[in-house]
Amino acid sequence: MSKMIAGRLTRLVLTLLVVTFITFISTNLLPGDSVNALIPIEAQQDREFVEQIREEWGLNDPMVVRYGRWLGDAVQGDLGRSLVTGQPVTDEITHRLPITLELMAVAIGLALLIAVPLGVFTGYREGRRSDRVISGLAQAGLSLPGFVIGLILIYVFALRLHWFPAVGWNRLSDGLGPNLKTVALPALSLAVIEIAVYTRVLRSDMIATLKENYILSARAKGLTNRFILFRHGLRPSLLTLVTVVGLNIGLLIGGTLVIEYLFAIPGIGKRLFSAIQQRDFMMIQAITIVITVFYVFINTITDLVYMVVDPRIRKTN
Repeated sequence: MSKMIAGRLTRLVLTLLVVTFITFISTNLLPGDSVNALIPIEAQQDREFVEQIREEWGLNDPMVVRYGRWLGDAVQGDLGRSLVTGQPVTDEITHRLPITLELMAVAIGLALLIAVPLGVFTGYREGRRSDRVISGLAQAGLSLPGFVIGLILIYVFALRLHWFPAVGWNRLSDGLGPNLKTVALPALSLAVIEIAVYTRVLRSDMIATLKENYILSARAKGLTNRFILFRHGLRPSLLTLVTVVGLNIGLLIGGTLVIEYLFAIPGIGKRLFSAIQQRDFMMIQAITIVITVFYVFINTITDLVYMVVDPRIRKTN
């Protein structure tokens, strides 16, 4: 077990090195000159001054040298300084990242809270009217992009019913009630698609699991349907769901960036949009790498959760 975890962590470190290098190179190959964000427009025609700024920021060094210097600083928690504000990028990300993580966590929690019972129920009621209705609603949820769902929720619950604010964000330090009011609509906008995906995946696995011999044996013993479903049927059916939740983190991150912009939430997604508009390459690079590292880390955690959900995996590794 310990050797397997050590192997996973070693692969995590190697993956992070490759991913951060590719992300660093890709960001630096974006069109435009990052020097333009450092100097006034009228000074951009002064070639000598531009070259001086490039030397001061090390922009003339080879890409590999710049990556090595960045990596050394990043390991110490220094992701550079914003080309626009001059403030440490790490400070701004540290301030905004909890907002994004809270939004994602609430969306995933809400999706699992709704999707797991629905998936179990539709798997048990395969082919019946309730199964067809829920499956149809899930298909409809998959057909709508997150920002469209967000616009619908804003119109209905904010503009018409006035139950929730349309935009803005209250931190947990402002109180649990105000925080939940601002997180409700954006989290639900993200959760709708996840609910549809999780429900369909779990339904398919439950249908297959409920046809296994040990399930038939449990029924022959007179065990209740609820006990069979949640004690003998759910756990082996969770493997695929765990995989999907881990893999969907990447899609959820992308959706979160758009939802933050739509609801004017001051997370890293909204900051990334403003950095792109301002051509703040240091901020774009840092946020992109943080998102990438987070995604790789989540996939590693998913592998480890596999071992808890299904002990057979521990025996085959």
